[in-house]
Formats: sequence, C-alpha cells, structure tokens
Amino acid sequence: MTKIGGTTKRYYKETRGMKVSGGQFVKAGTTLTREGHRWKPGHNVVGLNHLSAICDGEVYFTRKKGNYKRAVTVIHIKPVAAKKKTQTN
Repeated sequence: MTKIGGTTKRYYKETRGMKVSGGQFVKAGTTLTREGHRWKPGHNVVGLNHLSAICDGEVYFTRKKGNYKRAVTVIHIKPVAAKKKTQTN
C-alpha cells in the first residue's frame, strides 16, 4: 500500500518563513514569522525564532546591520489608535 500525500518533513520546510507582509493589519497573538534567524523583533513584537505580535496594528519593516555587517530585517507593529467615542447632544 502506498502513502498518498506529502511527508511531514516537506510540510515543515514549506511552512517556514514570513507569514505577513508590510502594511498588513494583524491582531494580537498573530504569528509573523516561523523559524527564521534573519528577522529580529522590534516594537510590539516578541519571540526569538517564532515572532508574534503583542498588540493589534499595522506591520512595518526596517533594516539594520547585524553581526559581522550582515543585514538584518527588524519587524515592528504600529499600534492602532484607540477610537474616541463622541457624544452628540
């Protein structure tokens, strides 16, 4: 009997990497990257290899020099401003 479908090894290789793009709105707890050493956490982002958003907001990226002058991408979340309720009389 033959096994139909992909292997788990292939699945793990395919699901690595960036999960969101710049300018995209994300909610708190959303996974931004998976298994990557080339991305570093910035403002409102936590994690080492699996980066996650702390708060709701818009994703943006910056570049900086890492170890040995290697470029590193830093992922930030710009928080959404709280909506103020206005009362009309």
